[in-house]
Amino acid sequence: MIKIRQLAMLAGAAVALVSCGPQGGLDFSNFDPDLRRWGGGGLETAQAAARAQPRPAPDQRGVISYPGYQVAIARQGDTVATIAARLGLNAAELARYNAIEANTVLNPGAVVALPRRVAAGAPAAAPIVSSTGQVSDPFAGQGIKQPNVPAASGAGAVTSQTLPAASQPKQHVVAAGETAWSIARKYNVSVNDLAQWNGLTQDMTLRTGQRLLIPVAGQSRPATAAVTAPGTGSPTPSPPSSAQPLPNEKTQPAASPVDKPAGPDLGKTRTAASGSGQFRMPANGAIIRTYQKGKNDGIDIAAAPGSTVAAAGSGTVAAITRDTDQVPIIVVRHDGNLMTVYAGLEDVAVTKGQTVSAGTPLGKTRNQGVVHFEVRNGFDSVDPEKYLN
Repeated sequence: MIKIRQLAMLAGAAVALVSCGPQGGLDFSNFDPDLRRWGGGGLETAQAAARAQPRPAPDQRGVISYPGYQVAIARQGDTVATIAARLGLNAAELARYNAIEANTVLNPGAVVALPRRVAAGAPAAAPIVSSTGQVSDPFAGQGIKQPNVPAASGAGAVTSQTLPAASQPKQHVVAAGETAWSIARKYNVSVNDLAQWNGLTQDMTLRTGQRLLIPVAGQSRPATAAVTAPGTGSPTPSPPSSAQPLPNEKTQPAASPVDKPAGPDLGKTRTAASGSGQFRMPANGAIIRTYQKGKNDGIDIAAAPGSTVAAAGSGTVAAITRDTDQVPIIVVRHDGNLMTVYAGLEDVAVTKGQTVSAGTPLGKTRNQGVVHFEVRNGFDSVDPEKYLN
């Protein structure tokens, strides 16, 4: 058992880490919220939070285009309203989608998710190289940090086209009670990388419903070169072919017939989980937050605003109520003492006591684009994914 005195020492050390910066203010650069450097042994998880790649630079309007979505990067003095005007979007819709007031001044570099795609803009302007070799940033004063790329490789020539799918980061919608540190630990990334990718303020403030980009992991560091004594020279590296012999390849003439493999029997490759569940997905979209008993008693699904939310199975509408924000919550009772719960929708299309079947429309996805879905056995929550086909 850890003694009270040891706990007090750890707490005092954590406070000291964040208490003073170079100018006497708060300094989070060396803050170790997970106490990774304390205690040794099992608390050492520094390798788990690998350094991420830099966030891609936006085009001239501040837009980064991924295959699945687009985001805008706030400039100095930007609000949701100014970004909406720049991109030809509705300011109120953009504000609702990001859970923020339209006229709130954004932190430079903050991410604003777009509810729908906009046309590609011009590439970002290249840094200007003077005759003395000094480089000036065309985005200076706008709060946008350009990548540090040598001029010879086309610095600043950022494509306005859609980036490759491999570079697309996950999105996370902030739930009540979550912090930057808990989200960083959830996705195994550095909290500093999470802050830099999303333009968070120094105090790491988040808001419920905020959409965050999860940093894409960087490449592993190259092996450290061997250190030799002064004057002895560097060792000659071994060529790759010396590690193992070349493979003994046996090629066939181009005219040789190729055996055509038989078509796969999809019935035999069907897994036990596919199609065996009692319920169907209530909305079309990816699961962005999984079930955690006591923390998230259901799953969260990213669905297009205005898309249909349907009954997961046949049953009877047991209740239609509303949360503290007056957002509808629908409960459907099914056979076997099971109930399904649907939240994050509007334009309710059913009434209490109505009999529904699997696929019956219950309502539409709200502008926030997140549908919360629960399965309960009696009043006890269970993992919905175990019941989905």
